[in-house]
Amino acid sequence: MTTKLLIVDDDRDFASSLSLLLDSEGFATRCASSGEQALDAARAWQPDVILLDVVLPGLDGLSVCHALRRESSAAIIMLTALDAEVDRVVGLEVGADDYVTKPFSHRELSARIRAVLRRTQGGRSTETNLVSGDLELRFDSRKVYLRGQPVDLTLKEFELLATFVRQTGRALSRDELYGTVWAGAPAEGSRTLDAHIRSLREKIEADPANPTRIVTLRRVGYRFEG
Repeated sequence: MTTKLLIVDDDRDFASSLSLLLDSEGFATRCASSGEQALDAARAWQPDVILLDVVLPGLDGLSVCHALRRESSAAIIMLTALDAEVDRVVGLEVGADDYVTKPFSHRELSARIRAVLRRTQGGRSTETNLVSGDLELRFDSRKVYLRGQPVDLTLKEFELLATFVRQTGRALSRDELYGTVWAGAPAEGSRTLDAHIRSLREKIEADPANPTRIVTLRRVGYRFEG
């Protein structure tokens, strides 16, 4: 099936040019120029990938990303001219799958799109759910249930939790977690993993200040106890 790709950017000329390039590679593309249009298009068209600019009129890209993560399993790649580490971290924390800084080459973007599709779609075809005690992960809907009640996770939180549950009882290094969930080494000084661990603990631990499921291993990384 043709991969559906939604381009969200208020620079209409840029979005149109990008659309033509990606159409030539076999993608089916549509464009939106505001956050509100992006949400409407995502709900109506159900794209596989969303290229989402951070700076948009009205609802900004980070808010759009956060909203989409509550209702869509589409892969999200943030596009921005900003290059500060804090912007990259915030984008990942609200559920983005990747982050590309403008200007970028067409070849780089195409490679990023295909890589994120392999990561986000690969798991869906091989697993239906994972269960660990009173915790259930459903891959068809990308939803998590704790004692039968839904838990609101971002896509990256879901992928991180799935990585832990698949390897319950095993010590996982920080580099291993970054490589599995973010497909690469972190930027120097990045606290992205720490932020995601903290958020997960708030959502699945009985006492987040004294975690018993996601345990910190000093100088090593983390271990999931189930």
